[in-house]
Amino acid sequence: MALNEALILAILASSLVPGLIIFVLAESRIRLRTTLNLFGAVAKLILVGVLLAGVSAGEIYGFRHTVLPGLDLVVKADALALLFATLSAVLWLFTTLYAIGYLEGSPHRSRFFGFFSLCVTATMGIAMAGNLFTFFVFYELLTLATYPLVVHRGTPQAMRGGTVYLAYTLGGGALLLTGIVWLHGLTGSVDFAHGGYLSALGPDYGGQLQFVFLLLIAGVGVKAALVPLHGWLPQAMVAPAPVSALLHAVAVVKAGAFGVERIVYEVYGVEFAQSLDLLTPLAAVAAVTIVWGSFRALFQNDLKKRLAYSTVSQVSYIVLGTALFGPVGTVGGLVHLVHQGIMKITLFFCAGNYAETLGVHKVSELDGAGRRMPLTTLAFSIAALGMMGAPLTAGAVSKAWLLDGAAEAGMHWAGWVLWTSSVLNAAYFLPILWRAWARPAPAVWPEERVPARGRIETLWLLLLPPLATAIMTIAAAVFADSAWSPLAWARLIAAREYSGAMP
Repeated sequence: MALNEALILAILASSLVPGLIIFVLAESRIRLRTTLNLFGAVAKLILVGVLLAGVSAGEIYGFRHTVLPGLDLVVKADALALLFATLSAVLWLFTTLYAIGYLEGSPHRSRFFGFFSLCVTATMGIAMAGNLFTFFVFYELLTLATYPLVVHRGTPQAMRGGTVYLAYTLGGGALLLTGIVWLHGLTGSVDFAHGGYLSALGPDYGGQLQFVFLLLIAGVGVKAALVPLHGWLPQAMVAPAPVSALLHAVAVVKAGAFGVERIVYEVYGVEFAQSLDLLTPLAAVAAVTIVWGSFRALFQNDLKKRLAYSTVSQVSYIVLGTALFGPVGTVGGLVHLVHQGIMKITLFFCAGNYAETLGVHKVSELDGAGRRMPLTTLAFSIAALGMMGAPLTAGAVSKAWLLDGAAEAGMHWAGWVLWTSSVLNAAYFLPILWRAWARPAPAVWPEERVPARGRIETLWLLLLPPLATAIMTIAAAVFADSAWSPLAWARLIAAREYSGAMP
């Protein structure tokens, strides 16, 4: 086996092997379980860094295994794969730290972290899938690995949320599989390719390809929470905070949005998709989802549900950028894949801190939280301002490129959708910040678990991750023009998809 093939498999094994070991560990083996979790997360981050350097230098990394004649399992590392893989590797390290602190003293930690590791394995497989068959295998593995995490607490509410989640995601998987089988019958097993590969079929297949596109987008659109396929996401908020963070920022919804990008850019090809009149309907669905998610968030008193509907809206920025025909919109959608993940994971970390430290779960209970937990609330404020598109935040960079992309594509209505969403974002985030910073704190918090001791507001394992990702939210904007920024990588991908037209 070549070194480049081994490196790809090592990235998958760095979470899979520790996860399988963790499954059989006794609950009392805390130190060993923590060591395995952190070793896997750090090893994966280092290996992905090696891939980044290699791909930048023109190296080719891939692995192929024939399952059946004409059906190959293909894993590869290209620029688009590494955009998602790097986001996952970085945020998984912080989520691992957070989960270790969050679950301290809780039961069933070996089960939790075992499935937790399977989730990152599936996510990496989705990122590096080289064809639709491989994508589907890891896509369904992600469903099966996340279900036990959603229902981890075992309460009736958790079981109901898990049932809804499973019904939606398995239904989406069935639609995706139908589309894949249909395409396989038309083309055989064809790998993802820059510019797509379906244009070779010619105009006679236009009607079939339009319907297959609908099946594929509906299949991945469930995880991407496109309206009306989004109903599972608010229900899944019964999961522990680390699970909510990975559902929204790293794994599930990002897998759906990433699937839309692979289908448009590397199955159909953006220019061929435009010729089939597929991009405008996709943009319309994204626009409806953006406005609907923002509108519903206004009326949620439960903090995690407000953030869940915010995710419904924000993830569709990625889909909208994909549907804007032109390299500028593509850059906006691609970079928002990263930026939204950084900002949203910060918000969910902070929501978990409020719940675990003060017993606060509702927006109406956050009065004075900024005085009691100033660092957590500062991180929350930075991420919330980023979601609104405030200057010097990652969100401002994403929205600027998306607005320019809408103008470039002549889809000015999409620009108005983005402005409307920004206003709604402010309408549901600013009242939270006002309550937390400006209103007086209650005499007694609902359920204060960690007493205030000087400047220590909560466990350091719960505080470090949101502070780090809040700093990243600002750094992504301040250093946006640097050669190693997410924006630079998104511009590289867009240049390849649009025949070298560097925006």
